[in-house]
Amino acid sequence: MIYLKTAEDVELMRISNRIVAMTLGEIAKAVKPGVTTLQLDALAEDFIRSQGAVPSFLGYAGYPNSICTSVNDQVVHAIPSDYVLKEGDVVSVDCGAQINGFHGDSCYTFCVGEVSEDVKKLLRTTKEALLLGISKAKSGNRLGDVGHSIQEYCEGKGYSVVREMTGHGIGRMMHEEPLVQNYGRARRGLLFREGIVIAIEPIINMGKRGVYLEKDGWTVRTADGLPSAHYEHTVAIGTDSPDILSSFEYVEQILGTNAL
Repeated sequence: MIYLKTAEDVELMRISNRIVAMTLGEIAKAVKPGVTTLQLDALAEDFIRSQGAVPSFLGYAGYPNSICTSVNDQVVHAIPSDYVLKEGDVVSVDCGAQINGFHGDSCYTFCVGEVSEDVKKLLRTTKEALLLGISKAKSGNRLGDVGHSIQEYCEGKGYSVVREMTGHGIGRMMHEEPLVQNYGRARRGLLFREGIVIAIEPIINMGKRGVYLEKDGWTVRTADGLPSAHYEHTVAIGTDSPDILSSFEYVEQILGTNAL
């Protein structure tokens, strides 16, 4: 079942997503060689709670932390740990916050110090694919238009789309219907209408699309050991244009709009 949101619901979701955006901005200040992913997690939880919200991920299906910190060939859902970030790493930070009964959700992949140009190109492509997918999120288009545009763009540049992980509906629950795949056929699937709110999140591998799940039951890695990138926005379907509820504004204030 797809839960349609009222205009008032969307405004409440804008608040939760602003908190997520601000949290990612705080993370942007902290990501550097020598910092552990567990330190990033503590920073995120403290900041989210300081805004009167609670971390959406903490305790979700037993997840033990407040953010996911996936480094290099870790694709998604990596648990923060004592791993020390080093020069040349990339780390995707997936973050959620709940306030006023609604969740916000966004992800940004950060460079740690100087990163190779090949990896920067992967990150740029994934971020561009996110914006391309978002451009399809308006009334009259279909769900397949989002996935098709992401797949066509990324595969056209020689990258692969992870099939096992998808975007999702979001609202009073962290994960709602529909599943938002990053691949598919244009003009197929759910017909978009106002009131639908989805998280669009391309997850793109530098090498092949194969992944595997580690023994911790959460961390997903690329099968070939090559890096992966992940960006995400929460988007309300608009009549004429998408309404992006989350933001990279606070991250870009720290890193600059042309960081990649």
